[in-house]
Formats: sequence, C-alpha cells, structure tokens
Amino acid sequence: MGGFDAKHRPHLEGLLADGERLEGICAASQQKGLFKGGSVALGVTDRRLLIQPLSRRGDPEGEALSIAPSELAKAKAEGAGGGWPEIGAALMDHHAVKLTLETTAGDKLKLMMMRAEGSGLMASLGGGESQRRGVEALGRWFARISPE
Repeated sequence: MGGFDAKHRPHLEGLLADGERLEGICAASQQKGLFKGGSVALGVTDRRLLIQPLSRRGDPEGEALSIAPSELAKAKAEGAGGGWPEIGAALMDHHAVKLTLETTAGDKLKLMMMRAEGSGLMASLGGGESQRRGVEALGRWFARISPE
C-alpha cells in the first residue's frame, strides 16, 4: 500500500458498517468555490462512497460524507458527458478526471483526481499504485450502479 492509502485506510475502515468492504482509496481535490478548495480522501466501498475532508496537513477533518447509490441524483465526469455508463469508462480511461456529484439532499461536489499509470516519476506524482487502484475501484463502483 502507498502512503496515502496506508495513512487513511484505518480511519475509513472505522466508518464502515458491519460486513461492508473498503474496495479502494484515492486522493482528490475538492473545488468548493471559485478560489476555494481542499483535499479529500475518497473511500470506495461495496455499498457507498465516503468523502472525508482533510486538513492542510492531510489529516481527517470534520465528518465524512456518505453517498449511497440511491442518494446520488446526478453524476458526470468531465469529457464523458452525463450518461451513467460513461462515468466508469472516463475514470478508467483518463489520467486526470473532474467528477461532479449531486446528491438527493442537494450537496454538490466537484472532485478532481489523477489516475497514476505505469512507473517512474509521473506515476509517483499522480499518487502511485494505490491511487490507480482507488480510481479504478471508483470506476467499477459507477459501472455497478449504472442503470442497464
């Protein structure tokens, strides 16, 4: 496991329900306004997404947002359009993705993330192997919940 995964896995596992499985973790930046943003740890489980805000030092800060498939009103990945089946493919096919989520409660999130691929400097700057696995878990989650 990479540093980000190893650092945040214990906290995210502590948020799981009985029998729930954490399938991946990835780092993302969250745009909160025109000139305001922050970092989040995005946990992908077999049942929901966990979005944990992080402090400037990279530690969990505040409560995590939990989004089950039934609580997701809209989702799109930049460059992928608004169709559900395209989101999983966009996450798997692009090196950097902007994911926009809107919940049924009215929360709107804009998350930017990289999917590291290969080895070397650029892959490590993109988060390394654990980031790639986390983004791929997110892509599979969207593929599972997409309507047929």
